[in-house]
Amino acid sequence: MTAHPLLPALAARAEAAAHSLAPDCGSCTAVTLADRPDATVVRHAGTVAKAHPPESTPAELVPRLTTAARLPRLLLPPLTPAPADLHGRLVTCWPYGRPVDPADPDAAPWEEAAALLAGLHRVPVPAGLPVMRGPAKAALAVARLRSATPGAAATAVLRAWDALPAWARAEAPQPAPAALCHGDFHLGQLVRHPAPDGPWLLIDVDDLGTGVPAWDLGRPAAWYACGLLEPDEWSRFLAAYRAAGGPAVPAEGDPWSALDVPARALTVQTAARVITRAAAEGRGLDEVEQCLVDACDRMVPVPPELTQGTPK
Repeated sequence: MTAHPLLPALAARAEAAAHSLAPDCGSCTAVTLADRPDATVVRHAGTVAKAHPPESTPAELVPRLTTAARLPRLLLPPLTPAPADLHGRLVTCWPYGRPVDPADPDAAPWEEAAALLAGLHRVPVPAGLPVMRGPAKAALAVARLRSATPGAAATAVLRAWDALPAWARAEAPQPAPAALCHGDFHLGQLVRHPAPDGPWLLIDVDDLGTGVPAWDLGRPAAWYACGLLEPDEWSRFLAAYRAAGGPAVPAEGDPWSALDVPARALTVQTAARVITRAAAEGRGLDEVEQCLVDACDRMVPVPPELTQGTPK
């Protein structure tokens, strides 16, 4: 849980920002949307205040915020052009957007998400933008697994991790050519703005940066490969990405030459997280969690031609 007094201070910040935009906003209640060690998010009326990860620095966050402000048709733009310091955490304010409804999976905006990612990947890489943090986050999840959880499940996941190329483990630079990447795409990174029925936009710039664009397709690809995403939904997503001119995969034919490494890495990351969480909660793995571990156990070494980069 977030250490006192960050959460009430963040709620006060959200309220002040909301009232500055709409003095009679009609709401005097703050709602906590997330309260995790890596992010705390509070909503007040039409404004959201976010405390970014403790390791965030202005040198990396400011270029990411600037990029979001410059791409309002792809990324939700911040209300604050620069982060403030609040109890040792960098804090920004954002307009509220309506998220994807997890209770209505049939309405998931796969085509819209694919088009947004394709648009992002086609944007010329902004100068001064940090590297995309996807591999680094995967490496952090594996490091936590190594330090906290022995056992057969962890062994399978670590073996799959060790078979990945160095760049996917954040042990070497990501291969060229680099693109502008979201870095942590999943359906929770989409909102409608203006709420409730505006266009879909990508949110969360904490991992935004330059890197391998196939990483942004890696999580849906991993879910599909593990049997957790229906083939029709995967096909719609991939077709929409290609139709929008996305450069992460070949325009036609087999996409897995580009997707194999990111899909494996994100399967490992997710499996490492669920094993660590289950161990902390003192329980066994559920069916979906075990499916991810089983997928890691089935992984074979990555072919040599995929270890150095992605297809040009």
